[in-house]
Amino acid sequence: MIGLLLIVLLIGVGFVFPTWTPGIKGSNSISTLQQIKINGARQEVMIRGKDRSNPLVIFVHGGPGVPETPYVRKYQNLLEQNFTVVQYDQRGSGKSYHFSEDYSNLTSELLVEDLLALTEYLEREFDQKKVLLIGHSYGTYIATQAVSKAPDKFSAYIGIGQTANWVNSELESLQFMIDQARLAGNNAEAEELEHLREPVRTGDAISPRDKISKYGGSVRQIDDITDLFKGLLFGTEYNLLDAVRFFKGNSISELKLQPELSEHDMTELVDHMDIPVYFVMGKYDLMTSVSEARKYLNELEAPYKEFVVFDESAHYPQFEEKEKFAQWLNETWAKLPQ
Repeated sequence: MIGLLLIVLLIGVGFVFPTWTPGIKGSNSISTLQQIKINGARQEVMIRGKDRSNPLVIFVHGGPGVPETPYVRKYQNLLEQNFTVVQYDQRGSGKSYHFSEDYSNLTSELLVEDLLALTEYLEREFDQKKVLLIGHSYGTYIATQAVSKAPDKFSAYIGIGQTANWVNSELESLQFMIDQARLAGNNAEAEELEHLREPVRTGDAISPRDKISKYGGSVRQIDDITDLFKGLLFGTEYNLLDAVRFFKGNSISELKLQPELSEHDMTELVDHMDIPVYFVMGKYDLMTSVSEARKYLNELEAPYKEFVVFDESAHYPQFEEKEKFAQWLNETWAKLPQ
């Protein structure tokens, strides 16, 4: 009986134990994890950097509804040397999901307004006129629109795993999986996938993410699923209650936000950007099509634009090749007009 009570006690403590992000050595360093009221809603913001006077970088996570806060520290430590790095859980996602709140009005437009409000807050807090904006995967859908609405707030835009024509991208992924299944002799799986072609074409379905991962179109150099679960269960930024929030928020965010990707195509929403634009893609990315992103950038109007491919990675080049990405970001920042 005592043993059972002890287990219950430990589980209860695990659910509610305080969360934090570890400190960084340096007299002017910053390492904070806190709820900030953004555009009328409490949202979780993690800010880390060796010197708070370094340029600000905001990362906009993907999903929809899949924050990287639980595990991202291991992949951004090099970036923290030269930048003040901001990660935030979007409205209704992760630690920004609140059981008492109504998310029936959740839209990408609202998330864009949240991002612009967060940007204004950070620029005031750190006395900086502009920030470097980086979107990843679904986060590019939000970040691209934010830049289009308020280019004066940003020094440059970097889209990692950039969304473009969503339906074309999904059809390309589906064809890849069908081809790989047939090459592997998995004819039954190939036929099963073939039946998805029409629902994907009409925007009523997406290519199965587990199959994309199975055939190497998600990650090549890391184990993102293990990273996530380790972060949720053992990391300092999340406790067990936050893990529940994570999965609850993910389900709601997908339900509310996923349909917009096909209904309101990125290439139709934004056809020009008034700041330097970089699309960064992993060579093997099948979560977001490399060819569709390249086509989009070719058609996009911008004062400067560059397409960058990382040869050893898939959907997470910033994690899978973190040393190379950090070096590239340092060099790119040095070339930007300040």
